[in-house]
Amino acid sequence: MNEDIQFILDTTKEAMDNAIKHLEKQFVNIRAGKASPAMLGNVMVDYYGSQTPLNQVSNINTPDGRTLSVQPWEKSMLQEIERAIIYANLGFNPMNNGEMIIINVPPLTEERRRNLAKQAKAEAEDAKVSIRSARKDANHEIKKLDHVSEDLQSNAEIDIQEMTDAYVNKVDELFGVKEKEIMTV
Repeated sequence: MNEDIQFILDTTKEAMDNAIKHLEKQFVNIRAGKASPAMLGNVMVDYYGSQTPLNQVSNINTPDGRTLSVQPWEKSMLQEIERAIIYANLGFNPMNNGEMIIINVPPLTEERRRNLAKQAKAEAEDAKVSIRSARKDANHEIKKLDHVSEDLQSNAEIDIQEMTDAYVNKVDELFGVKEKEIMTV
């Protein structure tokens, strides 16, 4: 196979891998009822004047499936962390017991589950758009290669389509798992 075509295929595969990785990250942020430290992943705390991720100023644990505990490394940070969690607008009501912050993760309502499933579906669609965009770019690059035979170009386009189909199926699988996780009561 031609070096240029191989480079295009490798670049396309990398772009599609990145779309899947991004989707997986987005899915972690969509809460599915069980408490997880990742739920507080976007919380930023004012730590001596600079915005710092919560997990860099405290330990975040899940003592059980419905509770998060936030143990700051400095007790003086308790109020600041509590404020940051409320400000993050995650729908949590943090309780400060003087030692740590405890968050009871409320069970999801049916309506909230449907909205989260819609959000997950939108993320999956975005990933598919990225994958198809990578396919389009690759096909465009292949057509620009004038020193390569039409047969090689055609075979490369077939390879790219097969790769695209495999990645779109992977997105559908990931979405199916996430949707089931969200909708399970």
